[in-house]
Amino acid sequence: MRWTPGSDRGNLEDRRGQSMGAGGGGGALVGLLASIVGRKFGIVGVLIVLVVGALFSGGMFGGGGGSTTTSGGEVARGASAPVQQSAAEAQLVDFVTYVLNDAQDNWEEILPRAAGTPYRDARLVLYRDAVQTGCGNAPSAVGPFYCPNDERVYIDLSFYEELQRKYGAPGDFAQAYVLAHEIGHHVQHVVGTDARVRQLQQSRPEAANPLSVRMELQADCYAGVWAYSVKGEGKLDPGDAEEALAAASAVGDDRLQQRARGQVNPDSFTHGTAQQRSQWFQRGFQSGDPRSCDTFSGGV
Repeated sequence: MRWTPGSDRGNLEDRRGQSMGAGGGGGALVGLLASIVGRKFGIVGVLIVLVVGALFSGGMFGGGGGSTTTSGGEVARGASAPVQQSAAEAQLVDFVTYVLNDAQDNWEEILPRAAGTPYRDARLVLYRDAVQTGCGNAPSAVGPFYCPNDERVYIDLSFYEELQRKYGAPGDFAQAYVLAHEIGHHVQHVVGTDARVRQLQQSRPEAANPLSVRMELQADCYAGVWAYSVKGEGKLDPGDAEEALAAASAVGDDRLQQRARGQVNPDSFTHGTAQQRSQWFQRGFQSGDPRSCDTFSGGV
């Protein structure tokens, strides 16, 4: 992917030098981890959070330490220290900042036109090991996720190494797909999709997992919509789309369960199969229109 460092909408919170202090919300983590059904990897957005109503689907500004009030009114406190990072990690920070800004620039144009709803920015929180959020406390093993309570995406950058090494999905556009998927969950929050899904899950508990799958596949499609805009700007390198498709496939429920358990249980799927995830990303990538991402009508 062709990108340049330096762009900034002021939506990055770097908490990598901050230890997770005492605070409320830890109980939400128990519900979240239970909902992940024993999976360590929360997929490009283990945001079962959003759909299961565990409310984990995020803020404090870690740069200066002290405390910050989240949009939900909670106060998170933690000790802050200077961030130690390699040159490669510093470049990765520049890259995710660029992707964050580019994705939100595009959704600011796309969403009003497609849904008649103005877009508002999400924030990206970088952390190490564990983090406090408006949805509860989270260890990095959860993977990247979005918290609707404070409208923040949380990423431990070490996840990207795991994505390449453990899940066989290398490349900068695979990394970009991860963040674009989480921003897709923010889009769902802005237009109210997540709230409607939670209501349905409460009234129809037997449909909780299938509804979660549809939410995740729509976020994949929204990631594809952003990738379409990147292609239109002439910023895609040869092989970029294939990197994103490989990442989407790598985190399919069937592949994750086969790796972790040696068997697959479709009834416990929460994010969709490898084929479904890549197909819905491809749909958004081909159309560039979020209206093509209706995973809730008909089969997926």
